[in-house]
Amino acid sequence: MDLDLIIRGGLVVDGTGNEPVRQDVGVSGDRIVEIGKIEAKAKRVIDATDRIVTPGFVDLHTHLDAQISWDPMLTSSCWHGVTSVVMGNCGVTFAPVRPHDRAYLAEMMESVEDIPARSIMEGLPWSWETYGEYLDALDLMPKGINVGGMVGHCALRYYAMGERSLSLEPGEVPSETDLALMCALVDEAMAAGALGVSTSRTLRHRVPDGRFVPGTWAEAEELLAFASVLSKRGRGVFEVSPRFDGDGPSEPRVESELAWMAQVARQSGRPVTFNLSQTDAQGDHWRLALDLARRSSGLVRPQTTSKSVGVLFALASHTPFDRYPSWAALDGLPLAERLARLADPSIRRSLIDEPGADGRGAFDQFFVVRHPVRYDNNPDASLGSIARARGVSPAEAFIDLNLETRGEMVLAWPLLNQRLDAIAEMLTDPVVVLGLADAGAHVGQVMDASQPSYFLSYWIRERGLMSIEEAVRRLTSDTANFMGIPERGTLTEGSFADINIINFDELSLETPEFAHDFPNGAGRWTQRGNGYDATIVNGEVVLEHGEHVGGFAGRVLRSGPDVRSGAM
Repeated sequence: MDLDLIIRGGLVVDGTGNEPVRQDVGVSGDRIVEIGKIEAKAKRVIDATDRIVTPGFVDLHTHLDAQISWDPMLTSSCWHGVTSVVMGNCGVTFAPVRPHDRAYLAEMMESVEDIPARSIMEGLPWSWETYGEYLDALDLMPKGINVGGMVGHCALRYYAMGERSLSLEPGEVPSETDLALMCALVDEAMAAGALGVSTSRTLRHRVPDGRFVPGTWAEAEELLAFASVLSKRGRGVFEVSPRFDGDGPSEPRVESELAWMAQVARQSGRPVTFNLSQTDAQGDHWRLALDLARRSSGLVRPQTTSKSVGVLFALASHTPFDRYPSWAALDGLPLAERLARLADPSIRRSLIDEPGADGRGAFDQFFVVRHPVRYDNNPDASLGSIARARGVSPAEAFIDLNLETRGEMVLAWPLLNQRLDAIAEMLTDPVVVLGLADAGAHVGQVMDASQPSYFLSYWIRERGLMSIEEAVRRLTSDTANFMGIPERGTLTEGSFADINIINFDELSLETPEFAHDFPNGAGRWTQRGNGYDATIVNGEVVLEHGEHVGGFAGRVLRSGPDVRSGAM
């Protein structure tokens, strides 16, 4: 046979922004070797008639750093066409680490990103100290998709300064020795292939005892020192969870945060990205951030997600009423037992009559997630609206909806990106990069790894926000190029064969489900996608119709040349 795989007759959306063209895609080994009308034969031919063929999606903001050790397919990301992920965001990583500090980094990750520390400690092999050794450990793990990572400021500072890195005093300055060690650790990470450096400055990120994570109050000189390492290496991204939160108007903080980011970008020549979302409480601070970012000549780019970021509630996990004693008594019971108690007339009445649990007027921002999943914050879908229409309290409506759906009903309470018009404005701004899906993080609270499926099905197919070719470019080459991941994100001859074959008309999201599949039986939200006929990683079909069909073709993505293999 001439080729390993030919994808025939699909509408190729190549990730460059070019207009889609119906043609064949030929794969040999891990590379795309021919695009056009292919006369050759192949070991396998996939008929892509009436399908779109895209590059695999590149998710630049995940926290799958621990999950990869026990879930090589990195669900739920792989169910939504993602073939490459970037870990190590928001300053929290598991390397560098001294052996006696492993539990502390695990507890910090739980405190910041809601990934259970017991699962982390049991699931990770902890066979490293430096970040380069961590990447080497990733090399040895089976991987269904590609993974790369950034080295985190929290781990760097704690390695160099220990408890002094957690000083409650803003502006705790590392000594020259501390800073030199941190810069050496960054250099070691970049030499080994890290994709950049991440830091957290938001006041929401705390360690278990309530103190701010290391680096929250770092001064610009410390951040510039890291950026200088990236500059000398000539590669790497600086990622930031910014301090836009706090008392009083957000605008002054937006200005001060963007000022040091611009300084880092200008002096290092390296790109900077920061998390950006709209919230009603902060007014139009996001518009100011966009405006300031535009002045950076493309070196400073905010990232946002295509949907509201909301806390999920369901009978199988947590309910909005758990703080009340009668409802708290359901905690820890199997779902079937919880449903049985809701159906018991006496227990039902006690739940409805629980003082304070009637919640009248308090549930207009808690939206029932219906199929097909749209996350459009439709007022008619709120628990408050449904309760009023039925003439009952929100608690009684919640009970009835669960009995009607056998406990599958899910509520979403949007806390970030609460306005759809703001999301649309950010998504269509060319300075914005798609990110912030937080796959692998906040596992008991949110489920946003489905961003690509939602972006394409809702914003593109249903709303027509932009062309399909521009949408795919935003999910592929834009994120890959920004992160410095070569030869991925496009369907071009010579590029790695990371490919999706998609039934665009059937693209949709399943309702989120709560599963207990982490080490120690810890729970997390999962969400499947529909419409993906096949997902191909490095030339190997790893998923068909959402099911793993064998093989772990993923690789570690390293910046710069890998001196051990001569590969990129």
